[in-house]
Amino acid sequence: MTVLLLDVGNSRLKWGVLDDGDIRRTGHIALEKIHEKGLSVLVTRLPRRVDAVWASNVAGTSFATRLSGVIGMHCNADVHFVRSERRGWGVTNSYRQPRRLGVDRWVALVGAWAELQSCCLIVDAGTALTLDALDDDGKHLGGQIIPGADTMLGSLSAATSDIPLVRGAAKQAAGDLKMFGHNTAAAVREGVQNAVAGAVERAFRTLQSNAYEPTIVLTGGGAARILEALEETPLHRPNLVLNGLAHMLENTQ
Repeated sequence: MTVLLLDVGNSRLKWGVLDDGDIRRTGHIALEKIHEKGLSVLVTRLPRRVDAVWASNVAGTSFATRLSGVIGMHCNADVHFVRSERRGWGVTNSYRQPRRLGVDRWVALVGAWAELQSCCLIVDAGTALTLDALDDDGKHLGGQIIPGADTMLGSLSAATSDIPLVRGAAKQAAGDLKMFGHNTAAAVREGVQNAVAGAVERAFRTLQSNAYEPTIVLTGGGAARILEALEETPLHRPNLVLNGLAHMLENTQ
């Protein structure tokens, strides 16, 4: 069975093709480019011959409707949009209203648990930085949401008169004194990276202080920029949501 997997985020759409248990032919495209040029710029990159299409979508119902129609025609298959559940695939959702948990976070939890089946801290570094913790029984302990690195950079420029829009990522390793910038741009880059890394490390230490031995699982488009900034070595899983979708599909309840 060949399945097209779609991870529709706030800024990017990622895809992969699940074939014989392996995810191949992965790629991504900025949603901004799709909005500018239409969905045709996406479908020309996708295979036609698939048996099914499974998707995680946080880009809104309007986009989902458009995507479903275009992809459905291109692949001659209905698009199945997964939803956050109260429990499933070994994971228990901690939200009182389970559907309120972003579906991308839910699918990432499923993907991480499928691999580790032990306490972990899932960090998705995108437009927002989300942190979600699972205990050793697969129970979601809850999460945090803060602005992602690029969002922080943009907000500083928008909210001040003297700080320019800074692009690029800091490249200092954890504990390097070069984290203290010697010009405004460097200070902003280093500060943002430190804020992101600090949030991850504090969550990690809190789990440790509560008798857990967590593994950090890092994903998202901004993951590479904070890999070196973390004191702990995380598992880098760029396609964690796609992995979660594949696990859901292969173990449909």
